[in-house]
This record gives sequence, structure tokens and C-alpha cells, in this order.
Amino acid sequence: MDLNAVRTFVAAADAGQFQEAAAALSITQQAVSKRIAVLEKDLGVRLFTRTPRGAELTIDGQALLPHARELLRAEDRADASVRPGRRPLRVDVLNRRIAPAVLLQDFYRTRPEIELDVVTLNADVDTAIAAVEAGTIDATFHAITVPEHHLPASIKTARVIDDPHELLVGPSHALADADSVTPAQLAGHRIWMPGMAPGTEWADYYDEFAAAFGLTIDVVGPVFGNEALLDEIADSDDLATLVGEGSRYLWPDSYDLRRIPVRNPTPVYPMSLIWRGDNRHPVLDAFRAHLEGTRARTPDVEVWEPTWSQRTARRS
Repeated sequence: MDLNAVRTFVAAADAGQFQEAAAALSITQQAVSKRIAVLEKDLGVRLFTRTPRGAELTIDGQALLPHARELLRAEDRADASVRPGRRPLRVDVLNRRIAPAVLLQDFYRTRPEIELDVVTLNADVDTAIAAVEAGTIDATFHAITVPEHHLPASIKTARVIDDPHELLVGPSHALADADSVTPAQLAGHRIWMPGMAPGTEWADYYDEFAAAFGLTIDVVGPVFGNEALLDEIADSDDLATLVGEGSRYLWPDSYDLRRIPVRNPTPVYPMSLIWRGDNRHPVLDAFRAHLEGTRARTPDVEVWEPTWSQRTARRS
């Protein structure tokens, strides 16, 4: 069914005159008549009866009108689903508890009129970049561990997050009452991070971090979710885990968990925003500007970051 003819039919039905419909559509009255005639021929029914006052819908025209309106609404929805600026910006935040999700929510608070589609792909950096390149998502957050020339030419990145670490422990842990701890003080303590897959950028980060300071990071054990992990740590005098300062975790008051800053040096997890250079979605431009304007930097303190972060791509 010709949607131009359907649009003309709806305009004529609303106006009650072909002449007014022509003015509303910025076409000639002859073009209106021709489109209606083609639609009537396709459907095999008459849609209008001419009267001295204009054009009135026939019974068949009245039956068609609500369906014609729905066809036009469907066309608008289809158009909005792909047109930059009209469809929601689709962003992968990896995990709804960590810094990228918090930053995206902060951005939304400044621009509540925008539309966002927040997703968690649970994918490694290569898979996430492939999704950006294919247009499945508009942007993602990951650590970039390869030199710039190893990335697809269409991909742009900008380092936007340096997330300092905190030690998360229960009230009976030996370090529970410390105001801060150094990485060296963590040696000999069991840092539990079950389910961290080998070969991912975060596994590479923690492997280098552990080697640099002689730490033990235990990735063994079934993954029952964050709630179960927090429950185990709350009841333990030797379990601890590492979390980003920008992450958010909730637990019952009875757990009395402690988030202790890691300092001297401060380990930071570097994350970049990744997007296609030819993506013209206006909300993406605004989000990038927001991230640049609010990027948290750790001033006047010694920072530790992995060696590969020195060669991360910064092709903004």
C-alpha cells in the first residue's frame, strides 16, 4: 500500500475537502484526487463521496481510517528507530553497578529530556568494538590494551575514566579499621574476585597489578552474583575484594562492610569511551562533552596504572 496515498487519504478525511488536504500536504488538488483514485483502485472500494460541502467518507472509508492512521504511526516509529537524534542513544555500560553506568546516569540527570537505551553486553573489548562497528550499539566503555593502529579505522576512542581502587572488607577483617591501605599492605591477604575470565582486559590489569605488588588474587569459585559475594565477605575475617571508587554497591546495614581507599600509589583502572567516528547522533556528542568536562582525575597523588595503558588509543 502506497503510504503517500494513505497519508493523502487521512489528510482528506481530516479536512473534509480535497482542496484543504492539498494545501496541508503542499501538493495540487489534482494530485490529491489522483492518489485517492489509485488507493480506491488498489482496495477495490470507494473511500469518499463528493458532496456540495466537500468530500465525505463512505462506510469503507470510515472502516479504513483508523488503520490508515496506525500505518502512518508505524511509519513514524520506523523512521525514529534509525534516524540519529530521534532514536534513543544505545550505550553499553558493561555492568550497571560500575563507574560507566554511574556517569551515564549523571549525564541523564543533566539532560532528562533525552532518550537512552542502557545495555550490558557482558562482552570483551573485541566483541564490544565489533558491536560498535556494526551499529548494534552507539558506544561502549572498555580498557584499551592494544596500540592505536590495531583498532579498526572507523573506531574512535577517548580515555574518560581513571577509577581509583578501594578495598572492600567485612568488620572482622584485619584491615577493617584502616583509613587507607597501600598496595604493599595487601600482600598476604586473600583478595577474592571469582569468575574473572582469563584473557580479558580486566584480567590482564589485575594480573599485572598482582605481579607488581606481590598480591594474591583468587579467581576460583562459583559466581553467585554480587549479593552472595558481599555476604561472604561480611562474614569473613580474611576475604576481601577490590572495587572501583566510582562503583555503587548496596548491602544491609548489618553487614557493616568497609570501603577502604588504596593509596601510595593509587591504582587506577583506565577506561575509554569507544564509538564510530561517523556516528552523528547528537546525544553522543553531548555525552562525550559531558565526560570530558567531568572526568575525574586523581590530583597530586602517586598513581599506578598498567604498562599497556601508556599506549592506549586516544583518537577522539
